Amino acid sequence: MKITILKSDHDKMYEHALSVAPDEACGLLAGIDREDGIREIKKVYILENIDHTNEHFSIDPKEQLKTVKQIRAEGLVPLGNWHSHPESPSRPSEEDKRLANDSKASYLILSLAEKGNPVLNAFHIEGEQGSRSVRKEELSII
Repeated sequence: MKITILKSDHDKMYEHALSVAPDEACGLLAGIDREDGIREIKKVYILENIDHTNEHFSIDPKEQLKTVKQIRAEGLVPLGNWHSHPESPSRPSEEDKRLANDSKASYLILSLAEKGNPVLNAFHIEGEQGSRSVRKEELSII
């Protein structure tokens, strides 16, 4: 799948991730799945990592539900989530794979490992626990 995200949303994620580092930053993605097969991210939501750690993130279920309701009220659909890796590459960790429970979701990971050079990648994760497959998705920042 090809995914597009606005440069302004990429920058918003990056600035937030820098502001909470060394903790992981996180949030939700909303937009549309176009008929031409492109997943268009139209809005990025910044949510709090209630774990306040650099090794994983958790979103408060009440905040997540409130945000999903807001997404739908705006005529968009939830497309997945994003989080940062303050000190590691932009690829799913074993915990990221274990916690990826929505095979329709896109998972965006923003690495801050190289100072001044953020790396954002998108992934599709599916399969049963212990045998999850990870596929990198094509991501265009526009």
